[in-house]
Amino acid sequence: MRKLTQKILLPALLVTSAGPLLAQYTFFTPKEAFAIEVSLPNSTEKRLPMYRNAITSLTVQGDRVLGGTTAKEGLSPYLFIASISGRNVVAVRDLQDIVPGQKGIATGFCKGSSNQLYAGTMPQAGKERQAGHLLQVGIGQGNAIEVKDLGAPVPGEGIFALLANRDGSELYGISYPSGRFFTYTIATQKVQVFDDLVPNEKALKNFHDFASGPEVYLCKALVQDNKGLVYGSAAGNRIFAFDPAKKRFTFLQTPLPAVWGREVLGQVESWAKSPDGKLYGGNAGDGQLFVLDPATQKIKNLGKPMMMGRLQALAFGRDGKLYGLAGGAPGYSHLFCYDENAGFVDLGNPEFKMVAPGIEQGILWRGFQLGTLAASADGKYMVMGEDEALSQLMIFPVGQ
Repeated sequence: MRKLTQKILLPALLVTSAGPLLAQYTFFTPKEAFAIEVSLPNSTEKRLPMYRNAITSLTVQGDRVLGGTTAKEGLSPYLFIASISGRNVVAVRDLQDIVPGQKGIATGFCKGSSNQLYAGTMPQAGKERQAGHLLQVGIGQGNAIEVKDLGAPVPGEGIFALLANRDGSELYGISYPSGRFFTYTIATQKVQVFDDLVPNEKALKNFHDFASGPEVYLCKALVQDNKGLVYGSAAGNRIFAFDPAKKRFTFLQTPLPAVWGREVLGQVESWAKSPDGKLYGGNAGDGQLFVLDPATQKIKNLGKPMMMGRLQALAFGRDGKLYGLAGGAPGYSHLFCYDENAGFVDLGNPEFKMVAPGIEQGILWRGFQLGTLAASADGKYMVMGEDEALSQLMIFPVGQ
């Protein structure tokens, strides 16, 4: 109920605050935008329970949105399906029934052959460290969520990032907490593990001076260029390129953009490939957007969409603009868009109408902690997921 209380109290607080604060606070309210109720207590509809519904993975398959969540420690996550046209959740599945001992699905979903989707899990913490598992996920008849456990690619390690190659025959991933790179051949289930990206002791000491855990320096996202090279970040503010054919790593000479003295926090958190093949990435440490030209392997810093760290998600819309989510806890995340002509536009916090059984009149739902964003295949819709204790989907059409 904290979220509902916040929705009521915040407008009153803004009214009583100074004028400049009100002027600076912006809500994004495009026409035809709407929110889908995914989690709410005391409902007989298909809903996710509190503290198990932080939406950390999303993909759009036609009219259907497939989501994966992360739960609080000691609880298990969910998979769910929502209908864009119906504006409701149509299926939910507890991951505990398939792969026990998992905490979250935060890799996103990557597409294999035959419309199969793949994701990786992070295990629960404990005295005996469990492993994250690869999942094959499909949407069957009647919106059935079909899940196959493909096992743990790296013993004792979670799966922090995951990518499928262009023909959907092979997966590439980053393990947690060591940061090993692995490949998984889907047809043969063969796994290869590489230690080339594992930080050395000197690097680990530098990291520990700035932060407490591997989640702030391991590569969170991978991308493949049109020639087949796989890119991601490595310790020390570096970008690597992995050649799947030669099984070889190289490191780009141009580092990630960073504020002086904070290079150790360089970490790719998101990628999006433009229609012309250029790779747009977000540096989590200082929240900077950059573009990598695979032809020259040069990086250009495009700047910061807002004055906070984190750049959690990126996706291109049918209007040719790049949309993204910047910032995050302990502050608010903001939706922004970017193109070469207009530069950055901070769209602020989305505020969309949500209609559901029991709230047929509709309420305005504000997204303050948005962590995931996915575009439909035609780029018409942008779908955003909250990552709070009480998380909903927020959807808007592009190009209005």
